[in-house]
Amino acid sequence: MLNRVILIGRLTRDPELRYTPSGVAVTQFTLAVDRPFTAQGGEREADFIPIVTWRQLAETCANYLRKGRLTAVEGRIQVRNYENNEGKRVYVTEVIADNVRFLESNRDNNGGAAPREESPFGGGSGGGNRGNSSGYSRNNQDPFSDEGKPIDISDDDLPF
Repeated sequence: MLNRVILIGRLTRDPELRYTPSGVAVTQFTLAVDRPFTAQGGEREADFIPIVTWRQLAETCANYLRKGRLTAVEGRIQVRNYENNEGKRVYVTEVIADNVRFLESNRDNNGGAAPREESPFGGGSGGGNRGNSSGYSRNNQDPFSDEGKPIDISDDDLPF
C-alpha cells in the first residue's frame, strides 16, 4: 500500500503556528494548486489543500513561509473525523507534510526589495546568494566557467 503526495502551489495565507498541550509545534496552512486544465471561460481553477506540519518542520515553515510563496510539499493524505458542537460527524482531509521546499526566495516574491532569506532546506533559490550581485555565491561558482582553460590543481589535492 502506498500513500504519498507531492504538491506545488502557493500559500493562501501565512502559516498558523500552535503548540499542543505537551509542547509539540504544529503548523497549518493552505496550498492553492492549479488544476492542469482551464474552465469554460478560459480561467484556471485551483484546489485549496490543507497542509499540516509537525515539530521542527512546523517551526521552520512558520518562520520562513508567507502568503503567496511558491512551495513544494511532500507527504501523505490523512482523513480524520470528529463530532462538532451540533453532534454532527465532520470529516477532514489534509496532507501531513514531512518535506517542504521553498521554491521562491523572499527577494523573488517582493521584486528585489528585501534581502534574501536563508532557507534551511536549500530548496529552490532560497539561500546562498546573500550580498552577491553575480547570482552565484563563492561556494556555488561554476568550476567550468573558464571556457576550457586548464584548472590549476596540485597533485596533493587529488584524491587518487
